[in-house]
Amino acid sequence: MLAVRLEKPNNLDEWRGKARRLLVAGMPPSQVVWRTGAEENGLFEAGDDMLPSADGPVGSVPRQFMEVATSVIQHSNPDRFAILYRVLWRLQSDPHLFANAGDRDNSLLANMASAVRRDAHKLKAFVRFRSVPRDDGEAFLAWFEPDHYVLEATAPFFVRRFDGMRWGIVTPYASAWWDMENLRFGPGGAKSDVPAADAVEDDWKTYYASIFNPARLKVAMMKSEMPVKYWRNLPEAELIGPLIRNAKAMEQEMIERTATQPPARHLRQQARQPEIEQKHELTSLAAAREAVQDCRRCPLYEQATQAVFGEGPAQAEVMFVGEQPGDQEDLAGKPFIGPAGQVLDEAIEKVGIDRRRVYVTNAVKHFKFEPRGKRRIHQRPDMGEVQACRFWLNLELQFVQPRLVVALGATAAQSLLGKSSVTISKLRGQPMEMEDGAVLLVTNHPSYLLRIPDAEGRQRERAKFEADLALARDLLADLEKSGARRGSA
Repeated sequence: MLAVRLEKPNNLDEWRGKARRLLVAGMPPSQVVWRTGAEENGLFEAGDDMLPSADGPVGSVPRQFMEVATSVIQHSNPDRFAILYRVLWRLQSDPHLFANAGDRDNSLLANMASAVRRDAHKLKAFVRFRSVPRDDGEAFLAWFEPDHYVLEATAPFFVRRFDGMRWGIVTPYASAWWDMENLRFGPGGAKSDVPAADAVEDDWKTYYASIFNPARLKVAMMKSEMPVKYWRNLPEAELIGPLIRNAKAMEQEMIERTATQPPARHLRQQARQPEIEQKHELTSLAAAREAVQDCRRCPLYEQATQAVFGEGPAQAEVMFVGEQPGDQEDLAGKPFIGPAGQVLDEAIEKVGIDRRRVYVTNAVKHFKFEPRGKRRIHQRPDMGEVQACRFWLNLELQFVQPRLVVALGATAAQSLLGKSSVTISKLRGQPMEMEDGAVLLVTNHPSYLLRIPDAEGRQRERAKFEADLALARDLLADLEKSGARRGSA
């Protein structure tokens, strides 16, 4: 048995050099024991000083293996070196081994790499610096207890973020130091090496308590994102217990507190809304299209150019419902004529739905935006605005009576389902029957496809979108064969 010694617990280059020498010597994994630091060799273990040099032919390995090894070498599992070498050995005879996700060794490496990434994220999220006065200026120190050896690989993040201050991060196994010019590493330390709380922490705790929202408290989710084991090193953690215990009382106080009133002019317009609607005889789609221009149900009308009603056959077979009109739709007064509309039209044509049988509209009829220079940047409607506009969408559903309704995006699905929150990934591909007999299908809004930055991602999501529309086409054909329409028995 050969004992291979590594001086550092997370140095990939050191492990790689020793592993290469083992491959050159033809040493199988079963004959190798990995030791670190001052660990003593076993009674029947020979040292690695007799290994040949790294000169000699060895097989190549996939780039993905080295990427995973970069993370796995930081894991605290003492078997990580052996697992890495075992996979490396197997790759010499099976170059495609690493592509097998079901392989046990590959699964072990993937799980360890994932754990290291999570630990590095926690280091970034839960480090709290404290001020240390020095003769040459102020410096900042922090204490952290990672589960794995992630400090060296994560320290450059803090260099980029805090390059203009002197800081140090101390962990039990190592420390990192930045003097605004050089990053260096030293031995580990103890929590007592970091100074006690300063005035900045008092301000931070005051801020943390002030932003606490008891109505949105989810203890299980909070603990999954901020595990309890980190609380002892977080200054705000001492507030968490009392805040949780008092959450119900705080929530009730918020409910009883007087709500902020909308502008008086909007209250006056809301009061006149029944009068405005009564002057229109809302007995047809055309009448509703005319009446919506007088809508004052929510404040969005104040900034929008006009209300944008739906368009299509008065007795369309299928209705597509989006979120709200965009910039071009607001100016033209027509739905889905911008880039998202072009994506929708192309997909409808590709899957074979007759566009002449389609009615398109939006859950919200006025364009909600934020002015930014000469541009108007889209803003998502809130649930109050969605609910206010449900009156007009209900009229469209009532007059058009489609067999099939396709909700494009979360806002449309919220409006049609009457829910404050929906998840597209959980609902897409699952036809649902609406209260009035129509079949509802949920998919992404076509504008989502336009926001995906990489070409491969866009192509993948577009294929999913087209598959949803193909399902809509097939559902529509089945409904036509059965003769079903909204309101039918």
